[in-house]
Amino acid sequence: MLKLALIFLVVGVLLGVLGFGGIGGAFIGIAKILFFIAIALFLIFLVLGLIAGKTVSDAID
Repeated sequence: MLKLALIFLVVGVLLGVLGFGGIGGAFIGIAKILFFIAIALFLIFLVLGLIAGKTVSDAID
């Protein structure tokens, strides 16, 4: 997901430099959305992993 966000960012900046500001801005907007989705998924899986790890360690004890 972050790889795709980086690709969209680079393409957006490149299009902006070449003079295609409208489509370049759209690509950068997509990159921002993908970045925030990746961060949200990371946080969700981090919390789920911590909860699951605590459950497993409680079951072992």
